[in-house]
Amino acid sequence: MSDVADIDALVIKFKDLKAEIGKVIVGQDQAINYVLLSVICGGHSLLIGVPGLAKTLLVNTVSDVLGLNFKRIQFTPDLMPSDILGSEVLNKEREFTFLKGPIFSNIILADEINRTPPKTQAALLEAMQEKSVTISGEHYKLELPFLVLATQNPIEQEGTYPLPEAQLDRFMFSINLEYPSFEEEIEVVKNTTTEIITKAEPIVSIKEVLSIQQLIRKVPVTDNVIEYAVSLVSKTRPKSSKATDLVKKYVDWGAGPRASQNLILGAKAIAAVKGKYSPDIEDVKAVAVPILSHRIVKNYKAEAENISIVDIIESLL
Repeated sequence: MSDVADIDALVIKFKDLKAEIGKVIVGQDQAINYVLLSVICGGHSLLIGVPGLAKTLLVNTVSDVLGLNFKRIQFTPDLMPSDILGSEVLNKEREFTFLKGPIFSNIILADEINRTPPKTQAALLEAMQEKSVTISGEHYKLELPFLVLATQNPIEQEGTYPLPEAQLDRFMFSINLEYPSFEEEIEVVKNTTTEIITKAEPIVSIKEVLSIQQLIRKVPVTDNVIEYAVSLVSKTRPKSSKATDLVKKYVDWGAGPRASQNLILGAKAIAAVKGKYSPDIEDVKAVAVPILSHRIVKNYKAEAENISIVDIIESLL
């Protein structure tokens, strides 16, 4: 099959995936879109929302429809790095053997990731970037595809540890889940208060997920689109010659080169699922907010004047 035919097939497959997820998750179309886009790009996502918005259920359902192995890690203040990565234990033969932790799976749900100290949060860094872990000097490759989908509650600050910038930068998307509409909430209540339990069925296999990820990488991009993405990221840096007055006034730190890479990957993916064979500037704009919002650090002036990071990004677009 040619790449063109593969992209045509991906358009149908993407609609099928969304329809299957929609059997379990009511509403949250934008969040579902971004999570699926991050999967086909091979990127990680941070899901931010108040309790009860089906963040955990969404991740669970996505792993079901993709036919991927799924492990949930509940992040708590006493969680240790070895609880995530695994540890060496002494066996009957008095030899050390490595017992793999839950990180050895395709999809990791890092539930309430900001509830654990930075030492344990950092256990994910190598896995997220290198797709491998190092224990006692031994290097272990993780099975592909490997994705971390982390959840975070934005309103609860007691007993939480803000994610360090180095960790935030490894998430491709930061996805905000909104409250359902009145009609959607009625449907949620109807669907979840009977004895009937709806479960999503696998639509694709692990092999197909990997081939889709390779296909997205092969999508061609013109130089002007790449220049636009790099220029957009450059404008978020207050010390850059391209920075706008708004950025110079309200931003302490801008996005790094990973943001430019992710903008192009995200644009490729969003173009492909629309049936386009190459992304344009509009596709870059479509993924700019979830890719840049967690990579820009605003200053106290922005806080005092109630200027949000989304306001700053939209001014650049």
